[in-house]
Amino acid sequence: MASFQSVARAADDAVADAQPTARASQLVEHFFRHETGRLHGALIRVLGVHNLSLAEDIAQEAMLRALRAWSMGGVPANPPAWIMRVAMNLAKDALRHRNMSAAKEADIITHVEQMTPQAAVIGEGAPEIRDDALRLMFVCCHPSVAPDAQVVLALKVLCGFSTGEIARAFLTSEAAIEKQLTRTKQRIAAAGIGFEIPEGEDLTPRLNGVLAALYLLFNEGYKASAGDRLLREELCDEAIRLGSLLVAHPAANTPRAHALLALMLLTSARFPTRLDEEGDLLRLDEQDRSKWDQSLIERGLIHLAEAARGNEITAYHLEAGIAACHCTAPDVASTDWARILSHYDELLRINPSPVVALNRAVAVSYLQGPQAALDTLAAMKDRHRLEAHHLLHAVTGELQLKLGNHRAAAESFRRALQLAQLAPEQSHLTRMLELSETG
Repeated sequence: MASFQSVARAADDAVADAQPTARASQLVEHFFRHETGRLHGALIRVLGVHNLSLAEDIAQEAMLRALRAWSMGGVPANPPAWIMRVAMNLAKDALRHRNMSAAKEADIITHVEQMTPQAAVIGEGAPEIRDDALRLMFVCCHPSVAPDAQVVLALKVLCGFSTGEIARAFLTSEAAIEKQLTRTKQRIAAAGIGFEIPEGEDLTPRLNGVLAALYLLFNEGYKASAGDRLLREELCDEAIRLGSLLVAHPAANTPRAHALLALMLLTSARFPTRLDEEGDLLRLDEQDRSKWDQSLIERGLIHLAEAARGNEITAYHLEAGIAACHCTAPDVASTDWARILSHYDELLRINPSPVVALNRAVAVSYLQGPQAALDTLAAMKDRHRLEAHHLLHAVTGELQLKLGNHRAAAESFRRALQLAQLAPEQSHLTRMLELSETG
């Protein structure tokens, strides 16, 4: 399946005289993002997992027809049901064309009949429809598929990511992602993977892949890998929706799943203050905490309490604990930085990555001062892996500025500005560079 952008380009070529209205284009993009997993899941249930590529093609054609039809004739009263009905009719035609089992047609009819007006709200409708996205999650994360390929496939068929978006998330090329997707689908077809939610000992290894995919999906929304927008809240909302669906099912109602959902909810609560009215990035100490979403914080804390069941401590637990420290503090000064540093120490033990070490250095700065944080950065293991990442230089610039080292700060901000790819980050770094140069 292509990205929404490729669907839109195809529509432009096919309907040159009927340009899509903004309303139709926006709605198709919305359903491409929010209905991808549900639509693919419904199609795979009737076509079989071995026809994953066919399901993607049908979903793409259904979205393309929606863009054409809605542009010329207006948006229907129940857009999700419209798209599902078109997709199921296309699936019926594909079954006939490929001489597949006639018994599958009854399944298609059942799916179409389940698409009542109430089912227009994502996650509602018949239990089979609600579970289709979950089944698809676990298909993508089958043990026969390599862990990195699990996440790539889930982002593609469950979340509607383009190959370009996935390539940026994995710091690789689109061609490499395309090859990996092709090999993964072939492996799934050869393995004869069933369309079910695993139980018992089969659940744990596949749940890890599902959670990793949701974590990446949320991260792409929290900080887009490229473009003019820092936040893509629709991706975060989708990750939270899928995470909520996950923990609501007995098979996946586990502490680590609750921990990830808590992390996403607590992080999303701070979205209203990440950017100012001009779209520029706001630092934590510049944010108006009265605007944080208290309902999301409450939900996040509830799931964090659920995550405390048992003795399991995962990276999701620790990151959620850090987010909770921020969300429950009235201001930066009264934040429990000692607890945050302790969480980062444990997180670094579980996941010894330079990004975690960089975030830990920020916590050190609040407890021990900017020079201690700079010393921590200088001694950081694998620091070279972040030299091409703007955040290392941006943090260094902030610390140098606090010490009054304006020339060193300006040098770091210039380097960060060269590496930053997002417009809000570039704007923020420009402001910081000007501040260091005039200080």
